Amino acid sequence: MDFQLNYLAILAAALSTFLIGGLWYSPAVFGKAWMRENGFTEESLKGGNMLKIFGLAFFLGLIAAINLAMFMGPEDKPGMGALWGFLAGFGWVATFVGTHYLFERRSFKLFLINAGYSIIALTLMGVIIAAWK
Repeated sequence: MDFQLNYLAILAAALSTFLIGGLWYSPAVFGKAWMRENGFTEESLKGGNMLKIFGLAFFLGLIAAINLAMFMGPEDKPGMGALWGFLAGFGWVATFVGTHYLFERRSFKLFLINAGYSIIALTLMGVIIAAWK
């Protein structure tokens, strides 16, 4: 590898998944539909270990950001970063999520919500990583 990873950019990209996720899954955007499609209620969601969920979600976002940064290499144009992030989200994540959803007989609406989040989050991650060179 002949380039250095920018760990502050990677950290910011990982944290951006919480910003996007907070908006995307809010009741004002897709939160109510996401709950309905999963069969969740407000009460059923209160039972989870939020420290574990958010901690592991951040860890997974960090892995995704490192992977994307390594995949992008020394790219320093935000537009290209957006393209690489979009292609990773659409071409890899959404296609595999879609395959899981087909076999799990999950709804197309839920697929669009979850895959859409991944595509948007990875696109923004690509912009952050490329812009912060």
